Amino acid sequence: MSIVSRRLFGTNGIRGIVNKELTPQIAVQTGAAIGTFFKRGNLVVGYDARTSGPLLANAVIAGLMSTGCNVLIAGLVPTPALQLWIRNHRVNGGVMITASHNPAEYNGIKVMWKDGIELSRPQEVKIENIYFDSKTNLAKWNTLGATCELKGIDDEYVAAIKKHVDVAAIKKKRYHVAVDPTNSVGSLTGPRLLRELGCKVTTINGEIDGTFPGRLPEPRPENLTGLSSTVKAVRADLGVAFDSDADRAVFVDEKGEIQPGDKSFALVEKYFLMDNPGEKIVTSISSSSMIKDVADQYGGEVVWTKIGSVTVSQTMKKVKSNLGGEDYGGIFYGPHQSVRDGAMAAALILDIMARTGKKVSELLDELPRYFIGKGRIECPERLKQQVLSRLIETAKGLDVYTLDGLKVWYKDKSAILVRPSGTEAVYRLYAEAKNAVRVKQLVDEYSSRVKEIIRELKD
Repeated sequence: MSIVSRRLFGTNGIRGIVNKELTPQIAVQTGAAIGTFFKRGNLVVGYDARTSGPLLANAVIAGLMSTGCNVLIAGLVPTPALQLWIRNHRVNGGVMITASHNPAEYNGIKVMWKDGIELSRPQEVKIENIYFDSKTNLAKWNTLGATCELKGIDDEYVAAIKKHVDVAAIKKKRYHVAVDPTNSVGSLTGPRLLRELGCKVTTINGEIDGTFPGRLPEPRPENLTGLSSTVKAVRADLGVAFDSDADRAVFVDEKGEIQPGDKSFALVEKYFLMDNPGEKIVTSISSSSMIKDVADQYGGEVVWTKIGSVTVSQTMKKVKSNLGGEDYGGIFYGPHQSVRDGAMAAALILDIMARTGKKVSELLDELPRYFIGKGRIECPERLKQQVLSRLIETAKGLDVYTLDGLKVWYKDKSAILVRPSGTEAVYRLYAEAKNAVRVKQLVDEYSSRVKEIIRELKD
């Protein structure tokens, strides 16, 4: 957030450690910049369970009101519920206070447009210019904005999801679902939705607590051992874990196996394309090749994007796609809304289970299988672009894609993505292949290339 970089927004909103990188003063100034951008519109503000949520929400609200914006206060709410309300009620936009998957000491600010989708990068730049150039338009004392509290936002959200699945078929199956909402806002809607779908629900980490005592907010495999154990202990048919603002969902099958986000997305993609052949499927370049395999098999077309949920949403809007996804638990179901939605994802998985009569593990076993490997190499920020340019040179003649870093596909169905991190001084590697040996070979080969280029540039 330095004035030198003139950047407030990162890959997914504004993020920082509370009272260090993201202070109330910054939040007030950001709110005023957002309000100036929206020109005294009507905006909705909500927050997740983080202890700093009310503090930063009130600061942002003060900034918005200072520019003459009226604020509808949603309070504790999942991000996708806020986004749906914005779109349905035709307000000018909204602000969500959340740091998504980051630890408890972090928080952030996401800004949505009137369609509920987060702002495009050009729109973010306009807010950044207002912020850094101190061009906020403060209202006169008698034209300040007003506030009111919203009611029924969760009711509307749960009802909207149910419209997109066969509720009667799911109810007939009487599924048992274990839910882990990481002590945050997913507990307000996730378990309720599942019960209204006729499921027996076992919830862990369901109490609202912004210190996240049950587990870290990011639904990574190492954080979901409790959910896995619960699924096995209660013999649940499905386990679902949300992140702190409930826009992402990661699933556990009936055996207690934690499944990658690529697989759950590919499963939804398969049955979506069976009903809608010819549709475009939007996904980030880090997603598995299984997404393309499924698209090829069922008559779809993959549109690759840079990494970032905002980019996926904006691309869906641009190419008129009704399905998007990310490799770490984000599913964007366009008929509902073109944003990540964890509860919608859970309902879609249950719908597929009811439709086929199959267990989750059986459904996922029918998908193309890939082994995955990752790597990480430290790289000074000043060298990142030079490293990438040289790395691309070494891949000449191969099947490459340079939309976001370097992705190389090989004829044996293996692939690797090498890209500079947008948040750390590192390069990240994501490899996949039909066997583990090939995965290790790719990670080792490209790690050596990157390290050698860095050494040459330092000399």
